[in-house]
Amino acid sequence: MEIRALNNLLGNIDIYLLDQLLKGRFEQDMLILDAGCGEGRNSHYFIRLGYQIVGVDRNPTAIQMARITAKTLDPTFDAQRFIVAEVEELPFHRGAFDALISSAVMHFASDRAHFDAMLAEQMRVLKPGGLFWLRMCTDAGGCFPRSEDSGDQQETLPDGTKRFVLRDQHLTEAMKRYRLRLLEPAKSVVVHGQRAMGAYVFQKEGE
Repeated sequence: MEIRALNNLLGNIDIYLLDQLLKGRFEQDMLILDAGCGEGRNSHYFIRLGYQIVGVDRNPTAIQMARITAKTLDPTFDAQRFIVAEVEELPFHRGAFDALISSAVMHFASDRAHFDAMLAEQMRVLKPGGLFWLRMCTDAGGCFPRSEDSGDQQETLPDGTKRFVLRDQHLTEAMKRYRLRLLEPAKSVVVHGQRAMGAYVFQKEGE
């Protein structure tokens, strides 16, 4: 496929989400939530191919842009599937979604309590057996020194940004609480001297 056509098809999709698409994790009959979707960059492929995708973001301007782009990609797409909402207050019923995408969102939690609230809501709307794809900052690879505290607050990364960092303790506790099972080994990409970004694909086991 010619490069321009490939770009038109995939848009600016997260490369690690594309990896999961290529592995066949997402099927067209799934109802998918992009939690913290921003302007919808990870939704473009799904919209073009007729997947059932819904996006939420707290930023009204970003949602408006997502709606405009969606209608450009597919004039029949219901743009109201992009909704202004907080990740910790999702306007959907329990077990509404077959799959949930959380790309570079959870590390904006202000502290551990906020992180827990965001995760709890996402797990509430994901049905048993559902797919949970998560990408966020981690402390993998010795990217930055471990703090003296328990890691329950945002931390300043070497690149100068402040993020809530996913540590092994957080991951272990979340997997136990929500009965999450890794479908493949977790991966973290270390941007030398700046940050580490982890990518995880879970299945939520039956409740």
